[in-house]
Amino acid sequence: MSFGQFNVPTPVNEPVKEYRPGSSERESLKKALAEFRSQETDIPMYIGGVEVRTDRKLRVSPPHDHQHTLGYFHEGDATHVEMAIQAALKAKNAWASLSWEHRASIFLKAADLIAGPYRARINAATMLGQSKNAYQAEIDSACELIDFLRFNVHYATDIYRQQPASSPGVWNRLEYRPLEGFIFALTPFNFTAIAGNLPTSAALMGNTVVWKPAYTQVLSAKVIMEVLQEAGLPDGVINLIYVDGPVAGEIIFNHPDFAGIHFTGSTGVFQQIWSTIGANIHKYKTYPRIVGETGGKDFVMVHESADADEVATGLVRGAFEYQGQKCSAASRAYIPTTLWPAVEAKMKQFLSEIKLGVTEDFSNFMNAVIDERSFKKITGYIEEAKRSEDVEVIAGGNSDGSKGYFIEPTVLLVKDPEYRTMCEEIFGPVLSIYVYEPSEFDNVLQIVNTTSPYALTGSIFSKNRNIIEKAAKVLRNAAGNFYINDKPTGAVVGQQPFGGARASGTNDKAGSALNLYRWVSARTIKETFNPPKSYEYPFLQDE
Repeated sequence: MSFGQFNVPTPVNEPVKEYRPGSSERESLKKALAEFRSQETDIPMYIGGVEVRTDRKLRVSPPHDHQHTLGYFHEGDATHVEMAIQAALKAKNAWASLSWEHRASIFLKAADLIAGPYRARINAATMLGQSKNAYQAEIDSACELIDFLRFNVHYATDIYRQQPASSPGVWNRLEYRPLEGFIFALTPFNFTAIAGNLPTSAALMGNTVVWKPAYTQVLSAKVIMEVLQEAGLPDGVINLIYVDGPVAGEIIFNHPDFAGIHFTGSTGVFQQIWSTIGANIHKYKTYPRIVGETGGKDFVMVHESADADEVATGLVRGAFEYQGQKCSAASRAYIPTTLWPAVEAKMKQFLSEIKLGVTEDFSNFMNAVIDERSFKKITGYIEEAKRSEDVEVIAGGNSDGSKGYFIEPTVLLVKDPEYRTMCEEIFGPVLSIYVYEPSEFDNVLQIVNTTSPYALTGSIFSKNRNIIEKAAKVLRNAAGNFYINDKPTGAVVGQQPFGGARASGTNDKAGSALNLYRWVSARTIKETFNPPKSYEYPFLQDE
């Protein structure tokens, strides 16, 4: 066997394709969409490298066309959770022992597969299964997932190179071991890239994984597994199951080999998981790593020195891209009276031009929300706002769930900065705005900081550098990702590591080395070349 200190390819962010009319990528994507539309895809679980099917098949449909059937996935039960855990534990030693360069090669190849032959397929699956337009699917399921895979290999290489100093006659080393046991990856519907990153980042560091995606993301999850298998991922390293959350949790969080959870989802679910792990802490071989990115009530703070067109553009893009179903979506904004008329006029102009409809029509800026439950929750907030004397619906407010779960981009003007929609996460195309007097800027900064329990993303719009500095200081803990003169969405791997604190999660920054450190347990090794042969030290000698 030969050894070397291997340099991995320098990662560069994957270029985002534009999908202009007549482009080759547009034609390839349309073809992939038609293929998915023309068939009913069978979606098995993947346990120990084996496709597992059950007698319970659940239907998959596009949120924007819920009468159409895209396929069926095979729902598992407690026995499949046990099977997945055993498969992960069985694969653990061989995977952890595999030379680093060979582990890295698998994920680098997966990135190249997504960048090439699987690009249209994974984008089409995301567009149809999760109702994303072509551009949103491209930056998510193609580019961001590619970036996660490539940059994580780069970060892991740097981690392994971090070594302690050695003194004369001693060689000190650090081993970055995978965690002892298996990792549980629990992933959301809204980003295919997150669904791919949560299991693969832990696996990259030598761990084996049980992965449970959201039921509304299973179509693109299947494509991710196809890519990983073609890239050469050994059987049992990542085991994909479709099991009800409480059923999976009952087994996983009581298992002695449970070593950690990589989570993106709601704050309530994460807090319940944390509580369960705490109650079961005596059952585990090791203290589990708990890594989670949860909710957000993301803000846009506007100073009177800001440019109205820039603010309006940031709000419309930040609040309504992917129907506001981003953890980072602009959900509450604070705008001075001096700027509000111009911002309002520009926003209304933009919103009058935006088209809402199916993803296959590339002229649609917005599509459907994910499912009926989400549709009812979001429209419930809107209907309550319509009845309130303290709220004015200045744009949108209408919805139609008959063919797809469509909700117009809705803007609420509130009199009370603590009105419900300014405080609670809605996760839909609803933006609440509070208009304030410019003299109250400092007070409003404090309101922004204290209104919500979340601290994921936020932004300040201003042309005054002193104001920007003041806002950045006051809002230091209000957002883990803070933007200056930009919308609070669109973090790029390698450029803006993503994550927030407070009720928004553990802030372990996906897309950086910080996250990968959570999936290793370091062992210090000290080797002494000429060990002492007596207990005596020089100070013990007689005068």
